[in-house]
Amino acid sequence: MLESAKIFSGTATRYLAEQIAAVSGERLGEVTVSRFSDGEFQPSFEETVCGDLVFIVQSTFPPSDNLFELLMMVDAAKRASAKRIVAVMPYFGFARQDRKDKPRVSIGAKLVANMLTAAGVDRVMTMDLHADQIQGFFEVPVDHLFASSIFLPHIKELGLEDLVMAAPDTGGTKRANAYSKHLGCDMAICYKQRKVANQIERMTVIGDVKGKNVVLVDDMIDTAGTLTKAADMMTDLGALSVRAVCTHAVLSGDACERIERSTLTELIVTDTIPLGPQKQAQTSKIKVLSVSQLFADVIRRVRSHESISSHFIIA
Repeated sequence: MLESAKIFSGTATRYLAEQIAAVSGERLGEVTVSRFSDGEFQPSFEETVCGDLVFIVQSTFPPSDNLFELLMMVDAAKRASAKRIVAVMPYFGFARQDRKDKPRVSIGAKLVANMLTAAGVDRVMTMDLHADQIQGFFEVPVDHLFASSIFLPHIKELGLEDLVMAAPDTGGTKRANAYSKHLGCDMAICYKQRKVANQIERMTVIGDVKGKNVVLVDDMIDTAGTLTKAADMMTDLGALSVRAVCTHAVLSGDACERIERSTLTELIVTDTIPLGPQKQAQTSKIKVLSVSQLFADVIRRVRSHESISSHFIIA
């Protein structure tokens, strides 16, 4: 039996929340955000949530207002006597700050986890965290979903022969290996060296890509520097085609122009972050797959207290 629940959305991810609600057969709850002349804002639930299981959908990509809006909505729901509050964060911002990689820096992902807990979340639902250990930053249940359950069927539908799954850097080796095992194909790894963040000094390819159809896999694509350099290098090494599947389309700076100029045949992403008409106009190589069905099904399982382990295909 489904537990009484309501689905709400922050302003940044309303497009996705509407799809999730529609797939769930639910009406998206009414929320207004009042804004003051100095930029301060205040979200408000325009219907009762007393005694309800409340799902708040909001990806926390920049600006940081998106994160703070989510925190304020969680706080508002708690103060309105919601029974339980689930933060549905398709994209978990600040996830790249999961450790101290040099002295005197913050661990942003842990800080976000602390703030969500302090605000009053009872559960967090997210997808393809940049680092798995972020789940351990929380003292509440974390449903870590994998976009592989969406990407794998799509890759199979492509019907590519001589398929090779590839990681654009050594950090993605585990993910690429899991895909290659599931698809029964070979894998390759790109090894890169950086001088500073977002700037690659040197890159080499480990593995045979000559005469192969390569699919690069990663959790996010930001500036697209690594991905496009890897694609161009694999093409130079004799790859028949190079595609990429990336869950979170951050696409900052000149990323879209880099993708359009690169030898990438296609970039397949999800809608955890809105692509927007401006980015879509800059390149025709991007295909967007929706995560609404996946999140709607997991929300239904949470409401009916069912297992969601069937969605954990591969990491």
